[in-house]
Amino acid sequence: MSDFEEETQTHGTKKHEFLKGVLAGVLVTALVVSLIAVGGSYLLLRGNRLTAASANGKNGDTTVVNDNVISKMKTIEKVVDDYYYKEDVDVESMEDGLYEGMVDSLGDPYSTYYSEEELTSIMEQTEGVYYGIGAYVSQDAATGYAVISGTIENTPAAEAKLQSGDILYEVDGTSTAGMELSDVVALIKGAEGSTVHLTLIREGESANLEIDVERKQIETPTVNYEMLDDGMAYIQITEFDEVTTDQFTEAYATCKGSDMKGLILDLRGNPGGNVQTVCDIARQILPKGLIVYTEDRDGKRTEYTCDGKNEIEVPMVVLVNGYSASASEILAGAIKDYGIGTLVGTKTFGKGIVQRIISLSDKSAVKLTVSSYFTPNGNNIHGIGIEPDVEIEFDSDAYYGEEQFDNQLDKAKEVLSEQIQ
Repeated sequence: MSDFEEETQTHGTKKHEFLKGVLAGVLVTALVVSLIAVGGSYLLLRGNRLTAASANGKNGDTTVVNDNVISKMKTIEKVVDDYYYKEDVDVESMEDGLYEGMVDSLGDPYSTYYSEEELTSIMEQTEGVYYGIGAYVSQDAATGYAVISGTIENTPAAEAKLQSGDILYEVDGTSTAGMELSDVVALIKGAEGSTVHLTLIREGESANLEIDVERKQIETPTVNYEMLDDGMAYIQITEFDEVTTDQFTEAYATCKGSDMKGLILDLRGNPGGNVQTVCDIARQILPKGLIVYTEDRDGKRTEYTCDGKNEIEVPMVVLVNGYSASASEILAGAIKDYGIGTLVGTKTFGKGIVQRIISLSDKSAVKLTVSSYFTPNGNNIHGIGIEPDVEIEFDSDAYYGEEQFDNQLDKAKEVLSEQIQ
């Protein structure tokens, strides 16, 4: 997944029948925005924390879903029923639009509503098997568009020569500007054998690229590894999914068994994933102490720790870039704080907040930002990122040219070689 998330929780909330058929996302978002004050992200779980003025200045109700709002929704529903020029209105989509509007009104790009189908898709991603094209997708903070952050070898995305940094301008004609990453992924995924049309913006190209890519079953290898020269091991982690812990454990054991004298850990383009996974991997290399800790809105602190029994005994270099986000920043931040590795590359993305998926009884779910996280030294990197110890920009021309030369990896080898000696 693209978000640093805690365990899914179940919440016994049901969809109310009176909500069926009400106006969809855009109108409802406008309605709810007028009712929610700063801090309204607490609404779905603790609506009574809203002040009377912020919820409804006229009658003092303390929740958004009050008699006045219900009455207005029914009125809008009747207006749509009486005047809307299309007869084939999708009631289920309109209902989902209501829930999406409530969560979207929080103004948090990481909080969202998932229908049952969308939740199933999200959970498939965390398991590491899905039907798609084999590309990793991140969010470009500067443009608001989705961007390709990497591809999986021997997949349709690799065969179509998609490149890291390609901006996904449109997917099947739909703009990705400001779209939730999960929605972009949902557009890209589809039935095996079907085709998705991508409109890409690529640096150095004067015109947009129009590429058709066939969807196939993708079994995600989230860890790649090899032994390099002079006893240097290379391990790349592309995402922190459920399958990643075992894949990393196998790769790391193989490298140690091959007389590893130093390790290059590549977290470039890693958008994050599951908190338990990144902590399980961290426990295989970190010294005793904190891995990360979180604090919620009430100041409650949750700590994730390491017993230090498996602390790495060889020099380590960690490759990072602007697409290293969330859980990958947890690992990179801990390594930097403990001084057991040298970070090489460019500044990381800067996502220092935690989301939790709260399952509802009808099999839909709400994902909400619930806390901030801090590195062992108490640093919150949200909106800031982690600066590398050795800064070097990625040379895309060299990498995608005839030589296929990775200048950042070459620098990592240079730094690690000096430490081994």
